[in-house]
Amino acid sequence: MLDEIPIVQQLGLDCSITAAHPDADGIGTIEKGFNNPKFHPALHQIYQHLIPAAAALGVTQVICFSGNRDGISDAQGLENCALGLAPLMPLAEKHGVTLVMELLNSKVDHPDYQCDRTPWGVALCERLASPHFKLLYDIYHMQIMEGDIIRTIRTHHQHIAHYHTAGVPGRHEFDTTQELNYPAIAQAIKDTDFNGYIAQEYVPSTEDPFAFLPEAITQCS
Repeated sequence: MLDEIPIVQQLGLDCSITAAHPDADGIGTIEKGFNNPKFHPALHQIYQHLIPAAAALGVTQVICFSGNRDGISDAQGLENCALGLAPLMPLAEKHGVTLVMELLNSKVDHPDYQCDRTPWGVALCERLASPHFKLLYDIYHMQIMEGDIIRTIRTHHQHIAHYHTAGVPGRHEFDTTQELNYPAIAQAIKDTDFNGYIAQEYVPSTEDPFAFLPEAITQCS
C-alpha cells in the first residue's frame, strides 16, 4: 500500500509493485474488478489517484484484478476489462507505470476469479496492445490451474511484467516436499532476458519467517 512504501524504501529496499486501497464497497479487491462495468467509475477514480501517486514514490508497477465472474462469461469479461482499462492507459504511459493484472487460481484460493488462466490474460494484453499493461504471473497459482510453467513462460514472457513464487501444494517454502523446480523455472525466466522482479510470496511454515529466505533467493537467482 502507498503509505507503507516509504518505510520499505527507508530500509534501502526497492518496492517492486503496489496495489489499490479498495473503496468502502470493496471495489478494487480481487473479487470486484474490471470485468464488471458497474465498477468502472469507482475503479477509474481509484487508479487515477494511484497511478501518479505510485510514480511519485518511484514505483512503476501497479496491480489490478479482473474480479470474479459472478455469471459474466469469459468472453464478456474480457471485453469489459478491456473497456475499463483502456481509458487508464494514457495516464499509465504519462507516468511510466505499468498496470499488471494478477493471474490467480480459482480452484483452491479464489473461487470464481476470472483471470485464472494465462491464455485469457494474454488475450487481454493483446486486446489492449499497450506496453503499459501486462500480467503478474504467479507461479503458484498457475501451477494449480495449468501446470506447464516453463513452456508458458517461454511462450508468453513478452506479456509478463512480474513473477510471484510459492511452493505447491500449500503455498509454503519450495523445498523438496514441493512439486515445482524453481532453479529450472528461474533459468527459463533468465533465458527470456527478463529484467524485472521475482517476488517471494510463499507463506512461511516455521516460526522464523526469514529462515527459508536465503534459500529462496539462491534458487531464484
